[in-house]
Amino acid sequence: MKNLITAIKNVWLSVFPPFYIPCIFLMVSPAYSQGPAVNADWTFECQRDEIAPEYWRDKKNLFEGKSTLAMSGHGKSYVNGSWSHTLLIDPGQYYQFTAYFSAQKVDEPSRSILAKILWLDDEMNLTGFREYPAYDREVSEKGWSLIQQIYRTPENAKYAKIELIYRWDDDGTVYFSEAQLKKTEKPAPRLVRLAAIHYRPRNSNTAMENLEKFSPFLHEAGKKKADIVCLPEGTTVAGTGKSYVEVSEPVPGPSTEYLGKIAKQHQMYIVAGIYEREGPIVYNTSVLIGRNGEFVGKYRKVSLPREEIEGGITPGNSFPVFDTDFGRVGMMICWDVTFPEPASTLATKGAEVIFMPIWGGNINLARARAIENQVYLVSSTYSMKTGVFDLEGELIAEGTDENPVAIVEVDLNEQKLWPFLGEFKNRISRERPPNFIK
Repeated sequence: MKNLITAIKNVWLSVFPPFYIPCIFLMVSPAYSQGPAVNADWTFECQRDEIAPEYWRDKKNLFEGKSTLAMSGHGKSYVNGSWSHTLLIDPGQYYQFTAYFSAQKVDEPSRSILAKILWLDDEMNLTGFREYPAYDREVSEKGWSLIQQIYRTPENAKYAKIELIYRWDDDGTVYFSEAQLKKTEKPAPRLVRLAAIHYRPRNSNTAMENLEKFSPFLHEAGKKKADIVCLPEGTTVAGTGKSYVEVSEPVPGPSTEYLGKIAKQHQMYIVAGIYEREGPIVYNTSVLIGRNGEFVGKYRKVSLPREEIEGGITPGNSFPVFDTDFGRVGMMICWDVTFPEPASTLATKGAEVIFMPIWGGNINLARARAIENQVYLVSSTYSMKTGVFDLEGELIAEGTDENPVAIVEVDLNEQKLWPFLGEFKNRISRERPPNFIK
């Protein structure tokens, strides 16, 4: 037995650095050891014995009739362990990773439950980046969630090591099943043409007159085949000399109807900032109009500056996201960019693009929100930079007084790999501070 343990240790040290010496359990409790073949070659690992979660092959919580790989905190908030499996792969090919999990009493699943893929060369040395596949969907009525992402394997990779991880939750339990890598085709690009308008109306008498002044730029964006175009904050008040309350209207209402006709003509989405009245309440609202001119949804500005509070505006209380035909989008308005929570909440809910009608603000904050959430940020403004910020915070398309329509095509399926970090996007939710930090 001593020789066997030494041999295992030597093999492991040839793969991982000395500071990561795991405990490896090749056998589990006899009560749970007889699972189907799909789980038969998985082993349990952890960095240190002291932090190992409880683990077992579960025959009661089944996925499609098959036993599952389970782990539990067992009263320890510092647990960290994984079920792992290593398999042969072909280098330079596309593979789809898929795994399912069901969780009970896990406070923050995005931090505590994850999958990791390590690419190994023919000498079992790490190559390429560590990958953390994404998940955000429940796939059955019983609460099973899907982890899924497509990867191109490194050119010198011969093996993939899959780790199904549970960590940092004392009273939760997770059940994993059907984790696999399956060869697939290169994913098709998911292209979208993002546009924003840089224009400030002046000397208007009514809210509708303002919208009419914006319409030539909307038509220009439509002729340039924009999929979605963003207008500034307060499109119905800027340059009118009126108050927020005076230009407020129902939503849906006259402004959404007017914008809907343009959207339908060009088969494009429109985002615009207007002031919404609901009974005695007035909100600073951003609306989303669909390609067929229909009202899709709205966001009521949550972060209000003192000027709007003193002007009688009431804050909203949620950050909705919307599914479009090209991807999931969110909206925030002006002062929201000052704080990390609005953009972070939208990204956590799956927003791939955030549209930001804004009066004026700090461009560095806009760049930061794009970078820290790995989303495209589209701003339309009167006195900041109008355009599209990419995942590095770079302004890749800009609207100016001379050329008011900023438009650029991006691929939402393109994986962004950062030096040393790999795919930062999927690491964010796994590594950000927990919600209970004061």
